Amino acid sequence: MADESLILLAKEVRGKTLRLLDGVSEADARYTPAGLNNTILWHSGHALVVVEHLSVAPATGQAPSYPTGWFEIFSWKSSPASVTSWPTLEEVVGRLREQLSRLIGAIERLSPEQLAGLRENGKSLRYSILHGLHDEACHSGEIHLLKKLRRVGVR
Repeated sequence: MADESLILLAKEVRGKTLRLLDGVSEADARYTPAGLNNTILWHSGHALVVVEHLSVAPATGQAPSYPTGWFEIFSWKSSPASVTSWPTLEEVVGRLREQLSRLIGAIERLSPEQLAGLRENGKSLRYSILHGLHDEACHSGEIHLLKKLRRVGVR
């Protein structure tokens, strides 16, 4: 039986991220106010990469799936100031939409025993999925803040 709470959480978190990104221009997606390093585009791509590594890949048993170079651009090891070639926000949003379908499909196929099973880090698969979605929720808050700062004209 599918874990309805995980499915609901995935839909809620990703839905919020996608609603925040709706109507964001490419210029706004690349806005970085003084003193900050990350853009709306980076936070969006970071959500994709983290959910892929912590949630989708462990839930499916498959390697993370995203375009070549995206880990270097968007991961926890990235350095956005040194990136010279970015994908468009539209590309990232398309991947975010597609990823949600893959994550929900994977969760639907997992048994309670599989979700409770421990991974190499000593945490359960359920914890890993939750952790990835929690990280995205935090970054969607950053997206929301950047939209507000852009709207009020913070340079």
